[in-house]
Amino acid sequence: MIPIRDVIRSRTTPWVNLLLIAINVAVFLYEALMPEDEYIAFVYRHGLIPAQLNITSATTSMFVHENLIHAGGNMLSLWIFGDNVEDQLGHGRYLVFYLLMGYAAALAQVSASPASMLPMIGASGAIAGVMGAYLVMFPHSRVLVLIPLIIVFDVVEIPAVFFLGFWFLLQFIGGLGRLATPAVSGGVAFWAHLGGFLAGVLLIRWFRRPERQRVEWWS
Repeated sequence: MIPIRDVIRSRTTPWVNLLLIAINVAVFLYEALMPEDEYIAFVYRHGLIPAQLNITSATTSMFVHENLIHAGGNMLSLWIFGDNVEDQLGHGRYLVFYLLMGYAAALAQVSASPASMLPMIGASGAIAGVMGAYLVMFPHSRVLVLIPLIIVFDVVEIPAVFFLGFWFLLQFIGGLGRLATPAVSGGVAFWAHLGGFLAGVLLIRWFRRPERQRVEWWS
């Protein structure tokens, strides 16, 4: 299932969400122009290496991606779910919340493989926190998804709780698989996704603003 959009109108311009997307895109374009050896050095310099955890790499790793699919998928999810979360939190709180979700995701992945020297990159942990917050704040929302059907595509509207719950289940299954097979050549940081999502679910209550809880739906 490929998400296209949700059905909730954002009443304010999501400046922080747009800025985060712009920074990620700019960094990715910068990476794309690098020779392969320079790109690898860039990833090791700015990615988060679990065995060498520090706040600087935990921050910079959120804005580095491996390829177009990695970056594009993350930015699409941030575009769909981030604007409504920012609308509920306000710009400043949303930025702090986003970064905290990235740090929570990093800690979860480090806990799963504390001795790893492989760099972890990508915004997906922070975005998972945004998705967890979205689930708590908009449990009755719906998401339009594109479903590949062999040679054709179908667009259907499904409950957000089903889409996000199914996504979380896939991450959990993947995380168990990674525990059974020690990572030696990289792969998806499933535990970062799980940690970010759960952090979003648990911490959003301290960030949301009660006066902004009204929502508007697309017709």
